[in-house]
Amino acid sequence: MKSSKLFAIGKTAAPIMLGAAIYAFGLLYFIVPNQLMEGGVTGITILLNYAFDLPIFLTTLLLNLPLFLLGWKVLGSNQIFYTGVGIGLLTFFLWVFERLIAGGWLVPFSTEHDFILASLYAGVTLGAGLGIVFRYGGTTGGVDIVARILARKFGWSMGQIILAVDIIIIGASLLYIPREKILYTLVAVFISSRVIDFIQEGAYAAKAFTIISDDAPQIADLITAEMDRGVTLIPAIGAYSKQAKHMVYCVVSRQEIRRLSQLVKSIDPTAFVIISDVHDVQGEGFRQT
Repeated sequence: MKSSKLFAIGKTAAPIMLGAAIYAFGLLYFIVPNQLMEGGVTGITILLNYAFDLPIFLTTLLLNLPLFLLGWKVLGSNQIFYTGVGIGLLTFFLWVFERLIAGGWLVPFSTEHDFILASLYAGVTLGAGLGIVFRYGGTTGGVDIVARILARKFGWSMGQIILAVDIIIIGASLLYIPREKILYTLVAVFISSRVIDFIQEGAYAAKAFTIISDDAPQIADLITAEMDRGVTLIPAIGAYSKQAKHMVYCVVSRQEIRRLSQLVKSIDPTAFVIISDVHDVQGEGFRQT
């Protein structure tokens, strides 16, 4: 294997390693000590731990291994490679943190009263870990593999499949944990999903301006001169007037919204301006890849 390819794999695997470590920490530091739950295969491993005191790292490996082999056969190595990396790293870090806790080197956060605090921190850590793993093309295996296969075979929505499985697993946990713990689990799941979205979309958010005006060229020149931002002129035709004109498209930071709006109004107070959210901006003047 060429050194450049090894470097590319390492560059992707390193963040997945970090995400798997954060996720494993959140499970064993916040979720398990407070008898909260998770969805997917991880939820099954936690249930088995609650019911039979089985090591979470071992059940994670045993449940994910056949799913990984099935995904490798059905989906192919290209789609499933980093999922295997994620499964292996998650299993390893679960084992590490279980050993640290058993040896007294790490004392989990356990509470009898403030479960909202435990669920909030659980949601943040789990979401941060999974968000990093997902952002770099990996997964932690489990239901994600099944959902990909069913989506390919039957055209079902991956989100609906994962949601259905999570509902079944969390519902089954009622046999072992109190109902209020399920409600705290839902808080953790909600926070986790928001953090995953935040990391997936990018910590740097910006605004895109689409400006429709008869003075579009002048507006574009002014933005370039005054704000040093790249501007694109897009040819357009008015549906009612049938007249050809240009649209101005420009992406700016949140701090520059007011400034750009003022520049547009100084040229054409009647310009039609659309401001929309933009996530994970890459390129000159923004985040460089």
